[in-house]
Amino acid sequence: MHILSFPEEATPFELRAQVREIQEQAWPSPPGAAAPPDAPAHDPALRPLSMLLVDDGTVVAALDILSKEIVHAGGAYAAGGLSTVVTRRETRGRGHGRRLVAAARETMRERLLDLGLFTCDSPLRAFYESAGWAVLPGAVLIGGTPESPFPSDRPGFDKVTMAAFFSPEARQAEALFHESRIELYPGEIDRLW
Repeated sequence: MHILSFPEEATPFELRAQVREIQEQAWPSPPGAAAPPDAPAHDPALRPLSMLLVDDGTVVAALDILSKEIVHAGGAYAAGGLSTVVTRRETRGRGHGRRLVAAARETMRERLLDLGLFTCDSPLRAFYESAGWAVLPGAVLIGGTPESPFPSDRPGFDKVTMAAFFSPEARQAEALFHESRIELYPGEIDRLW
């Protein structure tokens, strides 16, 4: 088993088709509304990087890293986040997703991002913690756009914010992210990445 990484638009068609298949397992589209395998899933402005765990030509887990510059508490940071984390149904429970999520964390560090931030459903907290991520206490990510904000604490959501601080500047500023509202604003396509 090995991990392959591609800019989203450069992911080979046969692998992208498998990723779409397992995404449809996890999050079924309404009848007739499934996107074609070669359609981009993310806003290109967020520089999507697809990471795939592949076993003998079969994608067993996949995720995308999205990234952008954010400003928080007067500081500017290169931030990345996880999106569309998924494992093939018949291979779940074997540590494949954990391995890929941990590798994504290291990829963000290697790409010289200052920090990684994303939300997950509360029941998935322990899974992400087991892959090296930490809960960012009291933090709320504000997605969408400034004109149409999409906060992670909106009614009906049960989200926690996960984070990792990579650069010395980000580690020094970590406390400023606790108990705060972080203006992520990834846009209308990836509303909360």
